[in-house]
Amino acid sequence: MSDESRTVYEGNYLRMKVRGQWEYAERTHGKGMAVIIIALTPNDDVLFVEQFRVPLGSRTIEMPAGLVGDDHANDTLEAAARRELIDETGWQADNVEVLLIGPTSSGMSSERIAFVRARALKKVGEGGGVGSEDITVHTVPRSEAPAWLMQKHREGYELDLKLWAGLWMIEHNPDGSRADEPLIL
Repeated sequence: MSDESRTVYEGNYLRMKVRGQWEYAERTHGKGMAVIIIALTPNDDVLFVEQFRVPLGSRTIEMPAGLVGDDHANDTLEAAARRELIDETGWQADNVEVLLIGPTSSGMSSERIAFVRARALKKVGEGGGVGSEDITVHTVPRSEAPAWLMQKHREGYELDLKLWAGLWMIEHNPDGSRADEPLIL
């Protein structure tokens, strides 16, 4: 396969690329990276966000997330996670820890996502997103989270499958060790 790729379409937010016979999408701004924030409140509630996603034509349940470097030139994974958590949920984290970085849909996009665990949260606002995001924040007791998610699925919501990885990473590091043990990357 040729190392050369060519752009066949470029819009405001995405570009379509072709390399050999392979077609894929790239973001036109930011760093091609997003963060997904695994956040647990002091009351042991998991933070979820709900919003309408145009490509699916449906409301989705996700963990708070956002782009890195979208409007911030010197953005880091940690800074993006802190900012998006406040913007989307109204909760601020005293500590954020990058757990793992990998592709979101390796057959369709060059985008990568970082799982970030947020700790020592305090409520500082209402959340709901910025601009026209129209995000609904859900705080769900951790012990009830899987059942709550499946109820939302039965109600017709789309569920981001990364939710289950995020729930697992509340208590575990990606290597299987307990979250209270140091993570070795």
